[in-house]
Amino acid sequence: MATVTLTAENFDEVAQGEGIVLVDFWAEWCGPCKRFAPVFERSADKHEDVVFGKVDTDAEAELSERFGIRSIPTLMAIRDGMIVFAEPGALPESVLENVIEQVRGLDMEDVRRRANA
Repeated sequence: MATVTLTAENFDEVAQGEGIVLVDFWAEWCGPCKRFAPVFERSADKHEDVVFGKVDTDAEAELSERFGIRSIPTLMAIRDGMIVFAEPGALPESVLENVIEQVRGLDMEDVRRRANA
């Protein structure tokens, strides 16, 4: 599946739905972002059931500020409308695959219960 460009206009619509959304916060000038991009793309091709979105932090400064992005690339995982993972750094492919499997395995009822406690 191709990646989706996320903007201030479409972010909430994409991220608030059911399922998993992985978001890559990146910028054109960022060397680590360029190294992570093919890893993210390959993973997008493997996981048809996951939405892979990209936020250009230069073009979408409002989103970067909203989520407190201070370092790029930053990977954010959202499941059923809840942020369940966010970490800066260009992840190796094996680590990205592990993150996806962990997000898939979450008990979302437990996650919601803990978030509301």
